[in-house]
Amino acid sequence: MAKSLVLAEKPSVGREIARVLGCRKGGEGYLEGDRYVVTWALGHLVTLADPDVYEKKWEKWEMEDLPMLPQHMKLVVIPQTGKQFRVVQSLMKRGDISDLIIATDAGREGELVARWIMIKAGWKKPTRRLWISSQTDRAIKEGFANLRPAAEYDNLFRSAQARSEADWLVGLNVTRALTCRHNAQLSAGRVQTPTLALIVAREREIRNFVPKDYWGVRLKAGGFSAMWRDKNNNSRTFDKSLAEKIAASCQSGDAVLTQVRKCAA
Repeated sequence: MAKSLVLAEKPSVGREIARVLGCRKGGEGYLEGDRYVVTWALGHLVTLADPDVYEKKWEKWEMEDLPMLPQHMKLVVIPQTGKQFRVVQSLMKRGDISDLIIATDAGREGELVARWIMIKAGWKKPTRRLWISSQTDRAIKEGFANLRPAAEYDNLFRSAQARSEADWLVGLNVTRALTCRHNAQLSAGRVQTPTLALIVAREREIRNFVPKDYWGVRLKAGGFSAMWRDKNNNSRTFDKSLAEKIAASCQSGDAVLTQVRKCAA
């Protein structure tokens, strides 16, 4: 009997899906039932290759070898999780497996986890997508009742792949350039560098801050006090003459109560 292979992103999620689907037969790195075989990644099992995989000279950090621009990005199995990758790959090659259900996290990174495993393992059979945001029994059952063609999520994968390749190209090249140029352990990246720029800009604002005097007007009358606020509900003004004018009018004229607000003790 043909079975569907379900690929989850984490063992805990895979076991939860397996329980709902009635997959109770244990195997190394997977659980199996009458209709489904559930396996899982350990986060990423596959990643982009290091520079020296493309060019031997890129093993050394030399300014004259930059930029490193591979014509085609290569995928490699992560050594630390290679055992689980081989489990998933062997399941994909089983003769009784008719199709694959991607059950990794519903999002860009989850899509990348599954697609890179499929590419590296050489998966060619039909594929569907489970899209759920929780692991309750009801959510899992409803998700399996409404599986979608994996092709509908191709652009999500391409977006994640582009992000990952941009991280490689920007991060590795600029990090090596900075380190070689300044002879120091420096790092840069697609996200890291603009984030650092925001922090530096904010720090400059703090250091260059020049305090300015401001004024407010508070009226004490009997058993209560009142505070002046402008039309934007600001109780401070940098215009001293305006504050003095308001204070003077309160001393000689009648005040009109326009709002009462009770504050918590």
